[in-house]
Amino acid sequence: MTRHSSPPDADFGHTTTHRNRGRRTGLRAGIALTVVTAVTAGGAYATGLGPFQRDDTPDPAATAQARAFLADWAGGRLDSAGSRTTSPARAQEVLRNFTAGLDIGKPELTPARATTKDDGTVRVAFTAKMPVTGLGTWTYRSQLPVREQKNGAWKVDWSLSLVHPHLSDTAKFRLEREDTALPEVTDRNGTSLTGNAHPSLQPVLTQFAGGGSGPRGAIRLVDRATGEVEGTETTFGKKDGQPSDKPVATTLDATWQAAADKALADKAGGKNASLVALRVDNGEILAMANFPATGFNRAVSGTYAPGSTWKIVTSGALLLKNAVAPDDVVDCPKYLTVGKEFHNVETSEFPGATFRQDFTESCNTAFISLRGKLGDTELGDVAREYFGVGQEWRVGIPSYDGSVPVPKDETEKAASMIGQGRIQANPLIMASVTATAASGRFHQPTIVPGGKETTSAKPLPSSVVTQLRKMMRATVTDGTAHVLADLPGDIGAKTGTAEVSEGEPNNGWLVAQRGNVAVACVVEQGVTGGGSAGPVLHSLLSAVPDDPL
Repeated sequence: MTRHSSPPDADFGHTTTHRNRGRRTGLRAGIALTVVTAVTAGGAYATGLGPFQRDDTPDPAATAQARAFLADWAGGRLDSAGSRTTSPARAQEVLRNFTAGLDIGKPELTPARATTKDDGTVRVAFTAKMPVTGLGTWTYRSQLPVREQKNGAWKVDWSLSLVHPHLSDTAKFRLEREDTALPEVTDRNGTSLTGNAHPSLQPVLTQFAGGGSGPRGAIRLVDRATGEVEGTETTFGKKDGQPSDKPVATTLDATWQAAADKALADKAGGKNASLVALRVDNGEILAMANFPATGFNRAVSGTYAPGSTWKIVTSGALLLKNAVAPDDVVDCPKYLTVGKEFHNVETSEFPGATFRQDFTESCNTAFISLRGKLGDTELGDVAREYFGVGQEWRVGIPSYDGSVPVPKDETEKAASMIGQGRIQANPLIMASVTATAASGRFHQPTIVPGGKETTSAKPLPSSVVTQLRKMMRATVTDGTAHVLADLPGDIGAKTGTAEVSEGEPNNGWLVAQRGNVAVACVVEQGVTGGGSAGPVLHSLLSAVPDDPL
């Protein structure tokens, strides 16, 4: 704020008598010196010099609120995101319309540097990566203004421009897709695959459009009143791709795909869900299904905490080091505190349990108690070097290939042991993990036959494979995956319950292996793996041959 100085005599002239003129001269000189000193000090303050240097470090509460807003937005918790702003209802409405109107899947929003402005507002820059269904990722930068409220709380100061710098009361975005002829797509046996017969393949089929160049489209900035285009924000797809008359061959199996679509439609309870089935011996994808059947291909591009299905990898890491054996006693208490309180599903406990029972009953506290047996990087190293997670996969369509960051502290390390914290996966990744555990060797998943493998991994020792297979089988016969026990074949499995956020129902997971096929399913807000993903995989495995490959 600019301050205007009063004239030199403003405070004194009206009360000064003639006889005081001599004193006024000295006083005026003193005032002038004071003003010069003040200006000099003010200049030093403004330039950050001297003893009056200003602290521009943003309030931690402000940056925390900005980060929480971005996390809620990215996680689809738009009501929570809106509540963190100065205009909750409007923010929730705009974020929902922005996401739905542009066919955006799960955004990736990465906060950057925070700065404090002269008016006290904290601004947090961020990078947005918006996956536009069937086209690609739209990347841009924006910033959040966060302002302190009268009650001392910090709120995101809502405006359209924080969603995107060009969004305003007069301009909005429009998604345009080019009509690109879809090629004929066939399964592994030459059977034609269509979106009508296999609805949840629709997002996948569009990715084969343009003879391999991919579908094309653009996001335009348009006038809200007239609809006239004011600019192009981004374009998708190559312009030089020529459609091919030759059918696109895939590794998919029409029988498995139909059974997968039906299982999700009938047994997912109307919730968002997805699954992947693939061959154990070579990683070829047999089925890839999503519910709802159209939209974001969460089966291969989703980012989820895998929950207790990740205990397959954790167990592999522990067994590789001989840090624990299946018959070792590893107590399973109700609660264990490592920076925060961890507990088991339904706060169950198994005093004197063996490690095998901890696995079959999915005991979180037992696994967390073994965290000291692994170095901070070892879980991620094993995931990458033996299970291929985090390497760059060439599936044949866009995919997310997993992330296992080094834990920031002991609490996050504890969470990582049970597939929480910052570990991210999806059904494609967890089906591959299951196949690796069953066979001992990672094979890069692919949907295109004869695709070039771009990854490398070490084989698991046969002793580790034997132990993992036995524990997964016991999970079906005696543990949390008993929902599959009545099916033919020696099925091995692992359930998972993954926390999403406080107050939101958990995601339910189940992975399984029978013969030469590994499958993985996640049901969003499914609460438990056995109760939500269990019926889906039971339906799928009931509808296909025991071991057709």
